[in-house]
Amino acid sequence: MKQLAFRLVMVAVVVAAMSGIGIAQADKVDLTGKWVFQVQTEAGGGTPTFTLKQDGEKLTGHYVGTFGEADVAGTVKGKEFTIQYSADAQGTKVDITYKGTVESKDTVKGTLSIAGLGDGTFTGKRQ
Repeated sequence: MKQLAFRLVMVAVVVAAMSGIGIAQADKVDLTGKWVFQVQTEAGGGTPTFTLKQDGEKLTGHYVGTFGEADVAGTVKGKEFTIQYSADAQGTKVDITYKGTVESKDTVKGTLSIAGLGDGTFTGKRQ
């Protein structure tokens, strides 16, 4: 009887461990690809595009939008991400930071800060 109980416990442990692996893999985020964001700020809105490459927690890529073009860098930790770059706003260099959450494989949302100019919100979809 003890051997049967031991086997049942071992089977339960293996099943629980395998379930945890499946959940961890399902939660894995990869932002690599082309994204179109819908941005809304106090000064108006826009639809910038980001072409991103994720390598572990490191994020690199390129921005094209209202502020021209710029290389971007950032981080991904779990479902949270940050994208940062500097751009030219009417002759003045501004630092822009997007902080967001991955909602699904192809959608993100969050907030942005344009240093000295204001804040806003965004949603994004993978193309």
